[in-house]
Formats: sequence, structure tokens, C-alpha cells
Amino acid sequence: MAMEFNNNKNDDGMLDKVVTIKRVTKVVKGGRNMRFTALVVVGDENGHVGVGLGKATEIPEAIRKGKEDAAKHLIDVALDENASVTHDFIGKFGGAQILLKRAPEGTGIIAGGPARIVCELAGIRNIRTKSLGSNNKQNVVLATIDALSQIKSPEEIARKRGKSVEEIRA
Repeated sequence: MAMEFNNNKNDDGMLDKVVTIKRVTKVVKGGRNMRFTALVVVGDENGHVGVGLGKATEIPEAIRKGKEDAAKHLIDVALDENASVTHDFIGKFGGAQILLKRAPEGTGIIAGGPARIVCELAGIRNIRTKSLGSNNKQNVVLATIDALSQIKSPEEIARKRGKSVEEIRA
């Protein structure tokens, strides 16, 4: 039972999107306990994005918990002048791998469902992605977050190496 919901604007200016809702059951002596798990991505479309997992007996409560968890785990994304990533990178989580490729202005977001949601909420406007390995939605989202968190800006690399940005880009 997987569902997708539209963007909702929070009080703090963050957009959130539910990637998936799963019904999980636990068999106990008296029968089955049903719970719901919601995978939620939040972002401000300006270089900040986070992902969270909420679990509860009711769907709205699971979504609320997922939003709170995602807000606690925000990351900064290094974007270039084309609102794309600054360099290509492969993110990994579990069995999922995702390749993020830099793209010129006008490309748009070329990505599958879970990766697209993360890219949109991070504020990326031009990117090409390819999901490698597992297509489990939770692992693909977490692999995308992993890749975005490890992408560095040219300024960071230049500072780390003790060179100017022009020397790095040459």
C-alpha cells in the first residue's frame, strides 16, 4: 500500500512531501498489530533538504512524526550557478546506489520518483540521475541524501587545498 501526496508548506517555510506509506503488521498472541510507516522528505527549495521516517498506529500521526524527524536531519546542498550539483557523485545506502550528474541550464530534473522528490525539495533545477542497484524507495531516498551531503563546492575544495577557485576549475 504505497501512496504519494502533494507538497505541503509548513510554518517555517519548509515544503514536505510524503514519498511512501507502508502498512506493517506484527503478529502477537492476541492477533495482529497494524502500524503505518511514513517516509517524508522536507526542504526549502534553496539548498536545504532532509528525510525522516515516522511510525504510528494512524497515518496522519506517522506523517507528522516523519516531518519532525526530517526537520531534525537537514543537510546543506552545494549548488552551482545553473542550480545543479557542482560535480558528479555516486551515493550509496544499503543495496541502492544513485548517480548524480551535473547538467547545464535548461535540462530540468531527469530523475526517477524518489530521487526526483529529494532533488526538487533541495532546490536543484537541472540534474541527471540514474538509480543503480536496488529500487527500494527508502534506500534510494537515503542514497540520494548521502550523495547530496558529500558534494562539495569549488570554494570548499580550494580552501582545503590552499589554492584559488580558478586553479581548481582549470
